[in-house]
Amino acid sequence: MEKTKGIDRAQFLTGAAALGGAALLPPGRAEAAGRAGRGLRRRGVVYTVGEGETPATAFSTARMRADLRAVRDDLHADTVDVTGDGVERLTATAAEAAELGLHVWLQPTLGDVPERDILEHLAESGRFAERLRRQGASVELSVGCEFWLFVPGIVPGANVMERIENLRNGTVDWELMQRRLDRFTAKAAKVGRSVFRGRLSYAAAQDDRVDWNLFDVVGIDYYSYFRERDDYVRELKRYLRWGKPLAITEFGTCAYVGAPQTAGMGWDIVDYDKNPPEIKGDPVRSERVQAAYLTDLLDVFESMGLYAAMAFEFVTADAPHRPDDPRHDLDLASYTITKPLKDRPDDPSSDWHWEPKEAFHALARRYGSRRAAHI
Repeated sequence: MEKTKGIDRAQFLTGAAALGGAALLPPGRAEAAGRAGRGLRRRGVVYTVGEGETPATAFSTARMRADLRAVRDDLHADTVDVTGDGVERLTATAAEAAELGLHVWLQPTLGDVPERDILEHLAESGRFAERLRRQGASVELSVGCEFWLFVPGIVPGANVMERIENLRNGTVDWELMQRRLDRFTAKAAKVGRSVFRGRLSYAAAQDDRVDWNLFDVVGIDYYSYFRERDDYVRELKRYLRWGKPLAITEFGTCAYVGAPQTAGMGWDIVDYDKNPPEIKGDPVRSERVQAAYLTDLLDVFESMGLYAAMAFEFVTADAPHRPDDPRHDLDLASYTITKPLKDRPDDPSSDWHWEPKEAFHALARRYGSRRAAHI
């Protein structure tokens, strides 16, 4: 769920710096893993398979199949990051994507349950990914996403939102948190290796300390904002020092003026204490702002020849667009490149459909032109 993607990274970095952030990178000469001037190898989108909050927005196999065809035929993506929880949903979606000829980045993200359950969920998903790989599908496995956020016991807090609050307040033992994070990351990598023989990765927050020797691909959820392109390049280059391919496992923003400058906190404009939830303040909707941010970052990734980039994300059914009711237009706080619209806006059981945002069309033009250039 996008409202948990990207806490205040400045708070997190403050704690990480105290531990010596330079330890993130291996000693010795930097080895560039990009392919400058040659463009991205894989261009895609994140597709979340978790259950919705109401029966009307719950996972639907028929809807998933239609969505993936739109990913391939309309968005012109060649890669889909299949993420979320529920082994049956994950595997059904991965199989459909593979059948459509898409490259599959399978990333199970079960959270807020005991470690043993999370690792078993990973193992089951990984075994299926290995079967797909042996059958000739193009597939990679990510062992998870931002473990400190989703795995209980690393950061204090009974759930994701409590952990975010503790991190933002600085009420954590940074050194202890890092040891716990390292321990679980190593466990997850070991499980992934035991069941999957293809490329292995992990989706880290951009200021996380990760031992990338455990993985074949460096994966970063990237939400920075700079005025100058060179600043993005300078920041991203530090992840190339491992001499491994760099995948941007998430990048995106919300569709309102000023959202990119929030650096991943764009979701924090909703008052969930209200029933129904309300938009705080008076943000000005702008799909153009969202589209420009995505294409600007995509240009940076292309220029650096990174391995892959997956826009976050395709659709969030539980954040419907309310064009006639800005106070309840939850799509404003969503990172999706489509806007869900209910047939009956005030009815929780109403059917719904999505329509493309400007960001969808902008990415489709870029993805389509790169695909055409390689035919």
